[in-house]
Amino acid sequence: MIKVYGIKNCNKMRDTFAWLDENDVKYAFIDLKKEPLSDEKLADFVEKVGLDVILNRRGMKWRTLGLKDKNLDDQELFDQLLEHQTMIKRPVLERDEAILVGYDEDAFESFID
Repeated sequence: MIKVYGIKNCNKMRDTFAWLDENDVKYAFIDLKKEPLSDEKLADFVEKVGLDVILNRRGMKWRTLGLKDKNLDDQELFDQLLEHQTMIKRPVLERDEAILVGYDEDAFESFID
């Protein structure tokens, strides 16, 4: 079964749910606001796809924290991401050991098959 990580009220998440439902894909949703990722789980995601892929630098939280103007190293960025998981790019799909980050219907099709 596919695990889908994100935030329920996000437009990209709504689009993802709609796509998955339309394509009869069974999934389990993990709301990051209610069930934040553990340090180990986030580290696993970062190891698989990279910090630059999973960190949303265009989101509201990134801007409100003023991180654009700070020169943070990877560990500091990771710590910020762990503390403020709304900065995780959405959706994150997990299937077995594979991870897919971001809304992309073509990538969803390849990932599901």
